[in-house]
Amino acid sequence: MLALSAKEIADTGLSWAHLDIMDAHFVDNLTFGPQMLAALKAHEPDLFYDTHLMLDEPWKYTESFAKAGAGLISIHIEPAYDHRAELNRIRAMGPKCGIVLNPATPVEAVIPVLDAVDLVLVMSVQPGRGGQPFREETLPKMRRLKDLREEMGLSYRIEVDGGVDARTAPLCIAHGTDTLVAGTAFFKAEDKKLFARNIGAL
Repeated sequence: MLALSAKEIADTGLSWAHLDIMDAHFVDNLTFGPQMLAALKAHEPDLFYDTHLMLDEPWKYTESFAKAGAGLISIHIEPAYDHRAELNRIRAMGPKCGIVLNPATPVEAVIPVLDAVDLVLVMSVQPGRGGQPFREETLPKMRRLKDLREEMGLSYRIEVDGGVDARTAPLCIAHGTDTLVAGTAFFKAEDKKLFARNIGAL
């Protein structure tokens, strides 16, 4: 099923596949591990695997996901650990690295590590379950991250995940987002190429 989903992404002409990795601790759900990523990489080797670790202890798994073929590994700011050390470790292993904020987490929480990341992921729903409605109160965070990027002379991407569809994608783009994660809306779309065009992905 996941291999078919990766093929649909590639056949649409998109270059990134976003993978949500859940541990049933940091979030309620449990998904798959690095072996599945390696299998996806074997099926669709040209996709860039944007790997979002919703884990309490990501440092236990980043090496496995790096070896499995992750192009980028993002970790959450909310659990208490040495975020900068883990971001540096991810980059040293080869993938790009990112930091993630939950809807209730202020942008200020990630400012200390912005100079160490390639991407900041703004969750526009509470992570752990697909199909939730977009939370518009997260839009100012995207604008703030864009302003900080300019003020600090940095070049990280700003990504949004959760409730992204043809209505909410333009709002995110208008607030500074340059990378959109669309799960439910993409896979439910009858014409996936048209959907991708409508949100500005093609």
